[in-house]
Amino acid sequence: MRFFLKYFPVLMAAAAFAGICPAHAQNPHAQPGRIDMDGLFLEHLQPRDSVLIADQLEYGFVLDGVREGTGFAFPDFSKGFRDSVDLVSGWKIDTLDIRGGRKGKPALMDIRASVTVTSFEEGKYDLPPLSVIRLTPDGKADTLFFGSLVMDVRTMPVDTAAFTIHDIKGQMEYPVTFAEVLPYVAGGIALAALIALAVWLVRKYGRKSPGSGAGTDPPHIVALRKLDKLRGDKMWAPDRQKTFYSGVTDALREYMASRYGISAMEMTTAEIFRDLAGKDVPDELYAEIKTLFERSDYVKFAKYVATDAENASAVPAAVKFVTLTYKQEVEADSGTVPEKDGNNK
Repeated sequence: MRFFLKYFPVLMAAAAFAGICPAHAQNPHAQPGRIDMDGLFLEHLQPRDSVLIADQLEYGFVLDGVREGTGFAFPDFSKGFRDSVDLVSGWKIDTLDIRGGRKGKPALMDIRASVTVTSFEEGKYDLPPLSVIRLTPDGKADTLFFGSLVMDVRTMPVDTAAFTIHDIKGQMEYPVTFAEVLPYVAGGIALAALIALAVWLVRKYGRKSPGSGAGTDPPHIVALRKLDKLRGDKMWAPDRQKTFYSGVTDALREYMASRYGISAMEMTTAEIFRDLAGKDVPDELYAEIKTLFERSDYVKFAKYVATDAENASAVPAAVKFVTLTYKQEVEADSGTVPEKDGNNK
């Protein structure tokens, strides 16, 4: 391969000067020193029994016994191959075999040169004959003529006797499995249980809230009422999530301000949980509600879009925090939970 590439660019210029182009290649009688050759081929890139529309084929020749240092000039098909047949890629030259010369004689090589063609119309097409100028190492120039071949392009036959037109099939539907429904069922049961617990606590301890004035609902009742209005998925849409999370966290901020005496409405998330860390909130509950506040900040300030699973867990987590911390307060006031006095000095 390296020997032919060395001479190919120079001889292509010689070919253009000598007028070797598709039109001239079809008139071999005008070329001096003509030598008729065998070795022409037309082969599929992917072998099959017949040539179908858009199939790509290699059209070229095989030449044996080429002496080292021989140069070639090939027909220029860049401006068109022939009507109804298109050129896919230009000349490609491969060395099939090299036989070393003896006693100082040049090596002999077998080469294969081809272009890739295709057609998008049915029919039989006479391909252009291939004429190649050869320049031997001793400076002799002649023309190798390889003739031409017929390219028979066919379409895929249709059996009209058995052919039936069918309607377009609808989309395939798969049955809903229990595993797909289970997370939603479990979430619904958990939410219902939390709401039931909240209602029970309100009915049992609502009137015993310390420090609550006449006609004023205790903080946990106010928080649970606000959270109850945020249930469901009507505010889960991306453009309404900011309002949803603001409502959840504002209800908790007001509750924390009344329950723990911290200025939660004016504090950042980090400041709230710094003060809340010393308020005897269970670690698991503390981590869960902190995650809710951080997600709320992402939604409100970082344009984060929460998933349906995250949205579904927001209200239950807030209700859980209110009910458990209120229950903890009531039990502490009633003396059912012993205080951890420690060694105070």
